[in-house]
Amino acid sequence: MGNLSSLMFPLLLVLLAVPLFLSARKQKRAAAEQQALLKSLEPGDRVMTTSGLYATVADASDDETIDLEIAPGVVTTWLRPAIREKVVATDVEETDAVVDDVVEDAPAADAEPAQQDTKK
Repeated sequence: MGNLSSLMFPLLLVLLAVPLFLSARKQKRAAAEQQALLKSLEPGDRVMTTSGLYATVADASDDETIDLEIAPGVVTTWLRPAIREKVVATDVEETDAVVDDVVEDAPAADAEPAQQDTKK
């Protein structure tokens, strides 16, 4: 019985240490991907900030800050860590196309309603 209890403590430590180790690796990988994203930003890139603001990179020459154009002629300065992700331009176009398709497919207001068969 003494032999079994002496194995339980190391086994318990291993069972607790493995998930912590895997979680730490996942966090390091996510941080490295975010750093790579921030370093790869160039003028003209579409980005989304952590607050959900979509903008275009106007100037990315500074290491600490980045200038974003949020509207034509309106340029603001942000800290680089405020950039959440780079937005692919096709995502916006596809969303617009889907909205246009829905509007085009809608039935006309003056169209006759479909006839229903009523059998008693």
